[in-house]
Amino acid sequence: MTVTVYVPGDAAAVACDADAVARAIEAALAARGEDFVIIRNGSRGLHWLEPLVEVVTDTGRIAYGPVAVEDVADLFACGFLAGADHRLRVGRPEDHPFLAGQTRLTFARCGVIDPASLDAYRAHGGGRGLEKALTMTAADRIETVKNSGLRGLGGAGFPVGVKWETVARTEGPRKYVVCNADEGDSGTFADRMLMEGDPFCLIEGMAICGLTVGATQGYIYVRSEYPHAIAAMARAIEAARAGRWLGADLLSSGLAFDIELRVGAGAYVCGEETALLESIEGRRGQVRAKPPLPAHKGLFGMPTVINNVLSLAAVPFIFAEGPKSFRDFGVGRSRGTMPIQLAGNVKHGGLYETPFGLTLGELILIAGGTASGRPVRAVQVGGPLGAYFPPRLFDTPFDYEAFMAAGGLIGHGGITVFDDSVDMARMARFAFEFCAIESCGKCTPCRIGAVRGVETMDRLIAGDRPAEQRALIADLSETMKFGSLCALGGFTPFPVMSAITHFPEDFGADHPAAAAE
Repeated sequence: MTVTVYVPGDAAAVACDADAVARAIEAALAARGEDFVIIRNGSRGLHWLEPLVEVVTDTGRIAYGPVAVEDVADLFACGFLAGADHRLRVGRPEDHPFLAGQTRLTFARCGVIDPASLDAYRAHGGGRGLEKALTMTAADRIETVKNSGLRGLGGAGFPVGVKWETVARTEGPRKYVVCNADEGDSGTFADRMLMEGDPFCLIEGMAICGLTVGATQGYIYVRSEYPHAIAAMARAIEAARAGRWLGADLLSSGLAFDIELRVGAGAYVCGEETALLESIEGRRGQVRAKPPLPAHKGLFGMPTVINNVLSLAAVPFIFAEGPKSFRDFGVGRSRGTMPIQLAGNVKHGGLYETPFGLTLGELILIAGGTASGRPVRAVQVGGPLGAYFPPRLFDTPFDYEAFMAAGGLIGHGGITVFDDSVDMARMARFAFEFCAIESCGKCTPCRIGAVRGVETMDRLIAGDRPAEQRALIADLSETMKFGSLCALGGFTPFPVMSAITHFPEDFGADHPAAAAE
C-alpha cells in the first residue's frame, strides 16, 4: 500500500521550514522501506499550525502541526502514518473549528489538492464552470456573472459583470484579460495562497472571462516577491496548455485563449490598474489619467478587462453551481463570500472565507484575540491605506456599504489587529511615509503631499503646536483625497484621519504643549 503524505509547499509553510520537514519525512519513509508519495499541497490557511502535515489513513486525512524537523522521528514512533494520537495531532482538518466555520467557495480546494496536477483539479470539481460556459452564448455568460452579484474583490467593489459587458461591447481588433496579482498590501496573502494552492482555478476563471468578452490573450501580473506563486502558476499554465485548457482550440471549442505571466519589480503603485498596464507594456509604472477607462482603451490601447485574483477565481464556482448559489450568500449589495485575511497581533492568523456580513468583532474572536494577551485597541482593514477601527465600531458588518458608512474600506480583505500598546500617531505617520516612498511621482498631491504629511506628523509627535498641526493634516488629507490621480494618494487620508478621529489622545490632546495653546 502506498503511503501518501501532504506537506505544504505554500510560502507561509516554507517560511516555517516545510521543505526541511518534507525531506525529513521522505528520509524516514525511505528508511522504513515504505512505498510512498509526498505531495506538496497548498496551505489550508491555518497559518499558526504551519507546517500542517497530513497523512492519508483508512479514516481519511489526519493532520499534525505545527511540525518541526525535530518532531518527525517522534511522529513516526507514535504511529502517525495510521493517524495515531500525538501532541501535534489536529485530527481531520475539515473538523477544526477554524475551517468548520467557513464557507469555502473560492478556496474549497486550497490545501486539499496537488496544485501541479490538472487531474487532481478536475477530480475535485474543477473545470465544470468552463465546460458549462462553453455551452452558453457570450450574452448569457455576462448575465450569469451579473446575476451572481459578484463585485471586484480587490477593493473597489465594482460589479464584475458590468465591467465584462463594457469590454464585450467595445469594438477593437484585439482584447485582453489582465489579472492583477500584484498583492502588495500588508496583512494580505489570499492571492498568493490561491496561486500556490489552486492555480487552475485562476486559469479557469480567466479563460471564462476571455471567451466571454472576446479576448484571446490574458496576462497575470504578479510581483517578484512571490517566487513560489510565480513557479506554481508557470507549472499550471504549461499543464493547462498540455490539457488543451489554453491555446488555439480550447477544449476543442474552436475558440482561442492563452495566458502569459508577467513579473513586476515590486512597486506598490503597480497594483493600480493603469500603472500595472504601463508596466506590462514595458514602461515605468505610472498612473494614467482616466478617461479613457481600460475597458475602452487599456493594454496596448485595446479594450481590456482588469480583475484581481479573487474576483476571477470566484467565477468557476458561479458557472459550475449557478449564479444563485453564489448570490444566496452575503448581505445587501455585497453578495457571495470574501476570503478575509487575519493578521497582526492575533493568536490564529490565517485565511477565513465567509459570506459578507460578519462583524469585525466576530472576526477578532475567530482570530483568537491578541497574541500578546493585551486588549485590542485598533483594527486596520484594507491594507496600509485602510482606516483604523476602534472597539466601539467592532459591530460594523463586513460589507462594502457598511464600511463606507463607517469611514473605511474593505479593500482586499486584510485585517490587521493591534493591541493597546500601539502608538496611533506613529501609525498615521507611517501611512504618509508609505505613500511618500511608493508614490509614482506623477501627481503633486500624492508626491508632495505625502512628504509634507510626514514632516507635519513629526512636528505633532514632537509636541510642536499640535492643534495647528492637526488642522494642517486635515487640510492636507482633503487635498490628497480629492486631488490625487489614483487611490495611493487618494486613500492615504483614510488611515491618517481615522486614527486622529478615533484616537485623539495620541495626537497631542494631552501633550503639555497642547494645554498651553
